[in-house]
Amino acid sequence: MHDDRSITEHRLRRVLHERIAPAVHSHPVPLTVERWDAPGEPVPVAEGLAAPYGPCAVGDTWGPAWGTTWFKVTGTVPAAWAGRTVEAVLDLGFDRMMPGFQCEGLVHRADGGEVKALNPYSDWVRVADRATGGERIEWYVEAASNPVLVDHRPSFEGDRLTSGDLPLYRLARMDLTVFEPEVWELARDLEVLHDLMTQLDTADARRHEILHALGSALDAVDLGDVPGSAAAARARLTRVLEAPANASAHRISAVGHAHIDSAWLWPLRETVRKVARTTSNVLDLMDEQPEFVFAMSQAQQLDWIKENRPELFERIKKRVAEGRFVPVGGMWVESDTNMVGGEAMVRQFLYGKKFFLDEFGVETRNVWLPDSFGYTAALPQIVRLSGSRWFLTQKICWSQVNAFPHHTFWWEGIDGTRVFTHFPPVDTYNSDLGGAQLAHAARNYREKGRGSRSLVPFGWGDGGGGPTREHLARARRQRDLEGSPRVEIERPDAFFEKAHAEYADAPVWAGELYLELHRGTYTSQARTKQGNRRSESLLREAELWASTAAVRVSGYAYPYADLERIWKTVLLHQFHDILPGSSIAWVHREARETYARVREELEGITLGAQRALAGEGAAELVFNCAPHTRRGVPAGAADRPAEPAEPVTLEERHGGGHVLANGLLLVEVDGRGLLVSVHDLEARRETLAPGTAANLLQVHPDFPNMWDAWDVDAFYRNSVTDLVGADALEVAESGPHAATVRVTRSFGASRVVQSITLRAGSRTVELGADVDWHETEKFLKAAFPLDVKADRTASETQFGHVHRATHTNTSWEAAKFEFCAHRWIHAEEPGWGVALLNDSTYGHDVTRDVRPDGGQTTTVRLSLLRAPRYPDPETDQGTHRLRYALLPGAGIGDAVREGHAFNLPERVVTGSGPVAPLLTVDDDAVVVEAVKLAEDRSGDVVVRLYESRGGRAAAVLTAGFPVAEAVESDLLERPLAGAAVAPAAADGTVALTLRPFQIVTVRLRRG
Repeated sequence: MHDDRSITEHRLRRVLHERIAPAVHSHPVPLTVERWDAPGEPVPVAEGLAAPYGPCAVGDTWGPAWGTTWFKVTGTVPAAWAGRTVEAVLDLGFDRMMPGFQCEGLVHRADGGEVKALNPYSDWVRVADRATGGERIEWYVEAASNPVLVDHRPSFEGDRLTSGDLPLYRLARMDLTVFEPEVWELARDLEVLHDLMTQLDTADARRHEILHALGSALDAVDLGDVPGSAAAARARLTRVLEAPANASAHRISAVGHAHIDSAWLWPLRETVRKVARTTSNVLDLMDEQPEFVFAMSQAQQLDWIKENRPELFERIKKRVAEGRFVPVGGMWVESDTNMVGGEAMVRQFLYGKKFFLDEFGVETRNVWLPDSFGYTAALPQIVRLSGSRWFLTQKICWSQVNAFPHHTFWWEGIDGTRVFTHFPPVDTYNSDLGGAQLAHAARNYREKGRGSRSLVPFGWGDGGGGPTREHLARARRQRDLEGSPRVEIERPDAFFEKAHAEYADAPVWAGELYLELHRGTYTSQARTKQGNRRSESLLREAELWASTAAVRVSGYAYPYADLERIWKTVLLHQFHDILPGSSIAWVHREARETYARVREELEGITLGAQRALAGEGAAELVFNCAPHTRRGVPAGAADRPAEPAEPVTLEERHGGGHVLANGLLLVEVDGRGLLVSVHDLEARRETLAPGTAANLLQVHPDFPNMWDAWDVDAFYRNSVTDLVGADALEVAESGPHAATVRVTRSFGASRVVQSITLRAGSRTVELGADVDWHETEKFLKAAFPLDVKADRTASETQFGHVHRATHTNTSWEAAKFEFCAHRWIHAEEPGWGVALLNDSTYGHDVTRDVRPDGGQTTTVRLSLLRAPRYPDPETDQGTHRLRYALLPGAGIGDAVREGHAFNLPERVVTGSGPVAPLLTVDDDAVVVEAVKLAEDRSGDVVVRLYESRGGRAAAVLTAGFPVAEAVESDLLERPLAGAAVAPAAADGTVALTLRPFQIVTVRLRRG
């Protein structure tokens, strides 16, 4: 029987490939083709239609990397084809690999309207369902010659500035044909049954039944006349295709989808065209397939269509109204969730959901993040406060070590909020609905016995393409087919409603969804990460001072439109292949340019508001936008405060180096320029482990097993070079207010200038590293061995912090050998701790060791720079200015306060007098995250706060303006039924009661 199966399978593959598939399109007639090669960047459609076209023929080469060629295709349907189904086959030179990773095309009518896209698995265009003969065809194909960059090798084609000009593709076919529907249906029958058969047990009678039916059908195929014999062959498969599924068969909710990376192996401008190509295909399928439902996330991508393809957008709106084109996710883009700041994560939902509501009248209820690289434990609360109920991810199946134990579960965040979550067991968000994938989903499903259903997103994705008619044909055949899961195409919300009703008491997973892979994304492309952090900080400043000026200064106009536009730009660059540093060079080059423009514009908004508030005068006013009082200045502006009484001293150190002191800390820098002692004078204890050196730069080899920019594999730690040699050690500053020691080091092809600064009145040792980095496949770390016994550390995340073990008791802890922290990481013993602050670094690692004296050393390291070669061979090359700081004697509250202060420097503006804070809170544990004016332009002031230390808090919010009403709101600034906010008192105060890590948004109507 095994031999019979093998023979039948080989026979089936050959007949399908060599006879049946070619017979789907018969009687080919060449079309007339002309071409125009657009110079430079893509042109508007009208310009492409009006261009001067020249001769072209099948077989001609076209398209240098990132180029655009327009093909004009004309022809006439032969009169003899009257009554037949007619399609054109337009093959641009596809290599039959995944769509979206090679050349693509979009077919336009002569009036500019979109017809459909072309890719390797959708290279046809329907001319007529039933031709009359004589129909005239005139189409214009906007063809993109995107290079193939998926081979994981360094390539300079990842930027148009460095790519070559040789043509990449050869035009393969441009024909009018007769479409043979019975042949096409036969091919689908054979594919589905073959795939199903291969998934069944060899002893299963159903397997043998299908095997014999396939053999019989092949016997009925006349290889010389496939169209004439297709119906007879199909008839021999009817019985096995009509056998119903078992009552206990797994149920699959199939959702049409096309995950489109907003940038990755292509630039942002190409994604604008990708979404147009994909949605044109989706709409074309909807016209032909009434059961088809398609889900699309990322409001940004739909906004691109609205702006660039208005006709296409109107067609989308019609299908949204019908419930077939389904907006999902509720975020501006499918962002990274590890490194995105708290307020930025809020704005992902605010602007994403607002777009769907404004444009479609749709309130999205699910969060759709299949491909982001792990998920912050702060997310469940944010999801619920956005008005969403459900969460979907897929990427956790990529974890290298530990298989996640659930597919349907409640996910609990740091504040205790839970969100109903599904993790599709099909283990892909680009399913082809083939038998192997569906069988895997059923076998893999971990909720057997309690739940019976899972969701499968189907369609070509990553580079776009979307579902095809072949996918839908598989779904129809497997809707109720013996041996297969039951497949039903439906909306995501329909799945979640059924899954929740079936399994409301699903298990709970508390804490982050850590991806045991792609840990290098916390570090790759340092300039992009720095641009993000600084843009988030600048937006906070701009909104705070603009809000204050709008309330206080007559005639000052709050820049609603500018701030929204800038926010959306920053949010776009938080996409999960931009901020993580895993896109091509072009993307990151443009990101650097964009962040520079954002900085300039936001500093202009901030300065304009501060000058309006300061008024005319010559007094130096210090503006503090941090959420805590700094040097006596709350979140407002006052005269420059007096310097602390005790000055900083700097002396020569015995044995070489220098000693810095300010009455709070005694800091020793040895002759190598390394920190060898940081003594907390008040606590009378040493910060650094005996015999160790801190602020030690370490270089590791960094050549992961596969994903260069994405991954750091654990074996990188096996080799390390400590940078202890110094080219120069000098005093850069020595005065009563501050002292700085500077050390210069050379290593490899690189150079670094480190600075160590102690300021009067500060408990912080400020550290800088100006690095001229020219290494390849290396990893640069900064190590701080602490004299602290800590079984766990705390790392700042959005609206709070998470604890992670320092031990490796289980494989789960061991897998977290590299992790993300925001502005600080904290290690402590009861009563005394140390925080390590940073201004733009996200990657960290912590190890611990027992010393010969029995003490324990906890070594905290910052991940500063990497040098992967794929997909950008120049990753991180060049100069970087990195800043971080050591804070001894710190509790969590100190880390929170100083972390904000380190990232939000004071600004000095001349004016006439102090500026009172717009808002104050009387409990430092309650942090003001954002102050802004309401999105509806009512003039209401919106303030977002959170409890920062992991405990209960009762605080009073005091407004520096008359308050008529205080309302607790959701993230879209709509009233929220809750108990955290008391009504405003007559004096403008508002009482708040917060649980640990709770986020509260208060909307204040001005009196």
